[in-house]
Amino acid sequence: MELIRKGKVKEVYALNENELLFLFTDNISVFDKVIPSKIPDKGASLARTSTHWFEISESMGINTHFLKLEENNKMRVKRFSITMKGDLNKNSYLIPLEFITRYYIAGSIFDRLKSEKIKKEELGIKNIMYGEKLPEPYFEVTTKFEDHDRNLDFKEAMEIGGLEKSELEQIKELILKIDARINSDVLTRGLIHVDGKKEWALDAHRNPVLVDTFGTADEDRFWDLKEYEKGNFVELSKEFVRKYYRDIGYYDRLMEAREKGFKEPDIPPLPEDMIRKTSILYKELYEKITGKKW
Repeated sequence: MELIRKGKVKEVYALNENELLFLFTDNISVFDKVIPSKIPDKGASLARTSTHWFEISESMGINTHFLKLEENNKMRVKRFSITMKGDLNKNSYLIPLEFITRYYIAGSIFDRLKSEKIKKEELGIKNIMYGEKLPEPYFEVTTKFEDHDRNLDFKEAMEIGGLEKSELEQIKELILKIDARINSDVLTRGLIHVDGKKEWALDAHRNPVLVDTFGTADEDRFWDLKEYEKGNFVELSKEFVRKYYRDIGYYDRLMEAREKGFKEPDIPPLPEDMIRKTSILYKELYEKITGKKW
């Protein structure tokens, strides 16, 4: 097998001209930084959770690149060519964008609201309250292959992705369809699906194809339903780890360095207790998200 791409948490190998193998490592990354700590069973949790949602999506008539789960942490998928900028004259390629849909005020959108980088009127809200459910899903697009993800307006997103407006709207409709299923399924298992990101390709007929991974503790944010009803926001996702780095002040130091153009501080490893808790979290989340036993 030829290693063709090594991401922060996933390695991609070419099996042949038409297929790839995803190897999910036990690495974990936050704020575009790979933490120098391994999380036991994390890779298997991501691969198995995403497999669950790919199978659900295909049962709903949505095209995906998923072929089969090879092992607990290995997935075989259809191969698409990569382009840094989409081409309307090229029919089949991986769209170099990430598509994010938010249902509650949480994470970076809360930070952007507080700093007025995004206006309340865009979300249809009057007050900025962390954890508030949005009146309508908020759909946004970011870059994928730049050093740091960058929010795009739809015009630039279509230019970078080589998409027509109708194709972008079709992708949005498919995401809302998938998320409606995710939202309803996990709610019955005591979770709230707060937000999530997805990636897409176009096939030879320019039909959208769902790719990469989604619906996992890395790509999506989940809260405990019972705690939410009490007014608490218990993070059941990678946000649990992000919160740790916010609490120790690392996030603020990192953001300051990026804004001022300074050398970014190295991210410290997780304490052993956090590693253990995070490993347990990923396995428990697999069970809660999918309804299946580990």
